[in-house]
Amino acid sequence: MTLRVSGLEVAYGRITAVKGIDLAVERGELVCLIGANGAGKSTTLKTVAGLLAPSAGEIRYEGAAIGGVPAYDLVRRGVALVPEGRGVFARLSVAENLQLGAYTRDDRAGVRRDLDYIYDLFPRLAERRGQQAGTLSGGEQQMLAIGRALMSRPRLLLLDEPSMGLAPLLVQKIFETIRRISAEGVTILLVEQNAKLALEVSHRGYVMESVRIVLADAAPALLNNPSVQRAYLGG
Repeated sequence: MTLRVSGLEVAYGRITAVKGIDLAVERGELVCLIGANGAGKSTTLKTVAGLLAPSAGEIRYEGAAIGGVPAYDLVRRGVALVPEGRGVFARLSVAENLQLGAYTRDDRAGVRRDLDYIYDLFPRLAERRGQQAGTLSGGEQQMLAIGRALMSRPRLLLLDEPSMGLAPLLVQKIFETIRRISAEGVTILLVEQNAKLALEVSHRGYVMESVRIVLADAAPALLNNPSVQRAYLGG
């Protein structure tokens, strides 16, 4: 088991952001977390990534308890987050952003191979490797954010709203790439408001409403679930 979250609670002061969250991600799985804005999806992901401390419950990664472990330590252990809003270093070049993704590594030959892999995964980044990241389009910045996270060679990749603000054609490209990354063996937990796309690429899914998980099932079953269709798929 790569990730197991049990009874997770997170609060911002007196406001409960997530309550009683139970979820699991097996090694090699792509699991999505869907739900409306404000349901607690991104808070859950940030807590797993070490950016927020849980107020109750347990997070276990590869068998070890990691609740409250800082994000920089989790990166060294193989956890990488692609944050909502991308968070690229605007004044640095594409190549420099990617190199920063490998800051925990000292295997130079491996880093060079992984750079080649990222440029193969995202040919647009290869064309713009010397360009300042802040001048890229939103879709290109999303590609860069994913590429930067992959440069740390994560065993668990956390994706927070990768389709946000992107044109439909670019959204399709990003999700094709997410499917490829998953097929190559990276374990993924995906938070995404586009429920249909998320479920189409995932093995399993969880549905969050009002800070709790209310439904969990195989992705095809959720796609065909009448209540999920009414609430999230326009059915």
